[in-house]
Amino acid sequence: MRDPFTDEARFDWEEYRQVVRVFTRMLDNVVEINGLPLEQQRNEITRKRRHGMGFLGLGSTITMLRMKYGSREAVGFTERVSKELAIAGWEAGLALAEEKGPAPIMTEEFVVTAEMLRKRPEMVRDGIKAGDRLPGRVLHARYSRYMQRVAEVAPELVDRLAQNGARFTHHSSIAPTGTISLSLANNASNGIEPSFAHHYFRNVIREGKKSKEKIDVFSFELLAYRELINPNAIPGGTTAADKLPEYFTTADDITPREHVDIQAASQKWIDSSISKTANVPTDYNYEDFKDIYLYAHEQGLKGCTTFRFNPEAFQGVLVKEEDLKNTTYVFTLEDGTEVEVKGDEQLEYDGEMHTAANLYDALKEGYYGKF
Repeated sequence: MRDPFTDEARFDWEEYRQVVRVFTRMLDNVVEINGLPLEQQRNEITRKRRHGMGFLGLGSTITMLRMKYGSREAVGFTERVSKELAIAGWEAGLALAEEKGPAPIMTEEFVVTAEMLRKRPEMVRDGIKAGDRLPGRVLHARYSRYMQRVAEVAPELVDRLAQNGARFTHHSSIAPTGTISLSLANNASNGIEPSFAHHYFRNVIREGKKSKEKIDVFSFELLAYRELINPNAIPGGTTAADKLPEYFTTADDITPREHVDIQAASQKWIDSSISKTANVPTDYNYEDFKDIYLYAHEQGLKGCTTFRFNPEAFQGVLVKEEDLKNTTYVFTLEDGTEVEVKGDEQLEYDGEMHTAANLYDALKEGYYGKF
């Protein structure tokens, strides 16, 4: 990325494609040292050589390019990020096949069945009949719905894949990357998601502490904005001296439909699974909630996950300050007395200080003192 947060901010697509090619080669090497425990697993991975390249930090990148996550512009950017990942990945898959040989399944021959012809009428148009034998590389490149989409933008690449076979059968998967995003990427946003919040707390297990510890966390884009633009900027700032631009959005600022739109744009180019969550307000209307799934179906989503925050039932790992302030926890003492405490208040219990929310969770879930 060049010149983030400025009018000249731009994404370096060629550098991105080169990174994809390099990591595709790395993942191909990982297949060789898979270390899977069962023979059936080892046979499966060496026969197909599939892997699942994805990305993290999409939400942070969108913000640093001055786009609002979920906007039409951001949806278009998301689709291109996924498309370039796919094309560069299959280019690397072809180069690896020419260098090292294709995945074994690409050279195997498969008998064409009536069911295959029913599901792929284009095979009939190509003169293929039940009982014919076709190599895996042809079935994969010519008659996979996914590869047919790739052929719309890279027909010569797909032609060569049909002739030579690819090094792997599957290349991409958008996984949840929470731990990696936080620990290795300085809290860039998780996978395809926007940032959970620009300032929040993470509940962390500490050795010797009897409940989880509340740790301050700041988003990557906020830290970058403070470093490059305004060191005084804060979430919720109200003055010119501390206010963040409106394109600094978080998971709760985005409508469920916008979450669906982002997933729909990305999954066109993802040939395996995709993880995406639509955050839903606690007081969301049931009819509107139901419509999320209907809209997701209309957009052709592989799956749709929603999350409705309810700290009284389960606090979770990531917590926002306003949620803690707005949640009251009730503790019952040994003499039957009930004490009501806000979630962000500090309590002394058993010789240690805890937030009310973390202490309540630890006692309710039965893990108090086990760390």
